[in-house]
Amino acid sequence: MDFFKRLHNRCEPPGLELAILKKLPEALVLGTLVPIGLSVTVRLLPPAAGVDMAKRITTVDIYAFAAAVTCWTAVLTVAIGCVVVFVLKGPAYVADAYPLDDAPRPGKK
Repeated sequence: MDFFKRLHNRCEPPGLELAILKKLPEALVLGTLVPIGLSVTVRLLPPAAGVDMAKRITTVDIYAFAAAVTCWTAVLTVAIGCVVVFVLKGPAYVADAYPLDDAPRPGKK
């Protein structure tokens, strides 16, 4: 028994969601490397006079980690949305017809 009957030639072409999905790995790498680069830069720069370097490094590390996790969350959310749109644009299916009890006289009680 064939539960799902496809409508022939009824499939929407991929649109913007596929272009966005292809750019997400680049956004993920960039969104991870920029905070890491800032954290490394703080360690390489010479400390200014009267500045607690350990506190500055810890603060930058916390902000860098928070920015990276925020980027990962945003990329994951956008990816889920693109996959949902991609799946919903898939082939169309025909539902089986079923007889209505009040088909000859709809709306009358």
